[in-house]
Amino acid sequence: MAFLRGAGAGSQISLDLAGDTPQLLVPKAGAPGETKGVVYTKEWVVDLILDLVGYRPERDLTQLVVVEPSIGEGAFLVKMTRRLLDSAAHHGQKPTVASTAILAHELDSGAAETAVDAVIAVMRSRGISLNAARKLAEGWITTGDYLLNAPNEPRADIVVGNPPYIRYDDLPSALLAEYQRLYPTMSGRCDIYVGFIEAGLRQLKPDGLLSFICADRWMRAAYGANLRALITHRYAVDAVIEMHNARAFEEDVSAYPATIVLRNGTQGSVLTASAGTEAGTIPLGAPTLADAVAELGDNDKSDVAGFSAARLAHWFKGANPWPQLEPHKIEVLQHLEANFAPLQDPETGTKIGIGIATGADQVYVTKTAPDVEADRLLPLAMAADTRTGAVEWSGHYLINPWESDGSLVDLKRYPKLAAYFAKHRHALVGRNIAKRDSSSWHRTIDKVNHELTAQSKLYFPDMKLVSNPTLDRGGTYPHHNVYFLTSTGWDLEILGGL
Repeated sequence: MAFLRGAGAGSQISLDLAGDTPQLLVPKAGAPGETKGVVYTKEWVVDLILDLVGYRPERDLTQLVVVEPSIGEGAFLVKMTRRLLDSAAHHGQKPTVASTAILAHELDSGAAETAVDAVIAVMRSRGISLNAARKLAEGWITTGDYLLNAPNEPRADIVVGNPPYIRYDDLPSALLAEYQRLYPTMSGRCDIYVGFIEAGLRQLKPDGLLSFICADRWMRAAYGANLRALITHRYAVDAVIEMHNARAFEEDVSAYPATIVLRNGTQGSVLTASAGTEAGTIPLGAPTLADAVAELGDNDKSDVAGFSAARLAHWFKGANPWPQLEPHKIEVLQHLEANFAPLQDPETGTKIGIGIATGADQVYVTKTAPDVEADRLLPLAMAADTRTGAVEWSGHYLINPWESDGSLVDLKRYPKLAAYFAKHRHALVGRNIAKRDSSSWHRTIDKVNHELTAQSKLYFPDMKLVSNPTLDRGGTYPHHNVYFLTSTGWDLEILGGL
């Protein structure tokens, strides 16, 4: 049994490897030493999501199947219960006909018991007997691992919620392997919510809707590429609402959240919106906040109810990152993509690349030149060297093991370099790149393209929210935290300005 810390739920959970299928086990609420650390979703966000997917009392909700994959503190479940009871009353239905209308999952047995009590309290306040209320609540709420159970669950009309956040490296390897077998989009350095999105999509009936609030890094990070490809190939994006600055949770957390609405159907128009710090108030004359935001998108307005919005005619295709832009700027981007060639274009000889990855920067990258042959020191441009808009070399060097023809240097010809690498041999031989071929244990992961040093190029620091192209007229080589652009057709000073 191995323990891990769940980043989203904040509770200690363990892996049971005794059975045929790995299982996550969570101690009951209030167990000794347990710290919950739950992040609560604000009510206006829950209402927004339920309205976006059409889970409204005027609809006969007793005839639908709605799934919440991770109950947490019950923000969604209690709201769904109230809306379901309102709908039953509106349509003259008895609540007991809704025994399969909600499928709610919770890993923590103590939290599940709390959720049962909360649902019973709602139903009791509506005059439903204790026995009937308990039967419904216990039928709706399941204790267990949604990701493992979802393939055997009934198809759903709606899937909603706030899935947990657990990094892949916090998951025991056996459980991660099982998740990845079931949900192939869980690739790379992903978070567990990627699996929740795929599982929810696969559970949808035709034209069914999924809406989650979760971190939006998967929309741009490499680990989200498979999920983006799955969505744009088999499903449809109905809405993307960025909420980085909105007060979406009861506590301040750096989750960079967004609300998504995805549909098991053919792609149509897309509502894109951005929620500001004032988001959450329903404007006068609007039935719901969801209706107000949709109207903003249809009319291409902004700064109403704390939102700006636009409606796009289509969405992006394939595995490429989804843009993080203000709604009207996404429209401009789509116009540019439809009418202009990409930046990397063979007609202009324009190419984009990223600097050298060494696998051991502490050995290969130095600011104090070691005692090696002078021609083995290559001036290296770091991200910090571009901060002022001009390349101001910080004095970093790459200890360069490569010849100009792409072969590794003969260390016998470079005794000082050989001595330097021998001094750091332990740090170099343990790398995967060195283990593949012990004869090239002193190589960097990437080769050095010697022609690139003398070329003019635009540098773009990695992991920046704003593009900041910096012109290098030749003389430095880019580090792996710097992208570069070269062109045989463009004047790079003009292209950088554009």
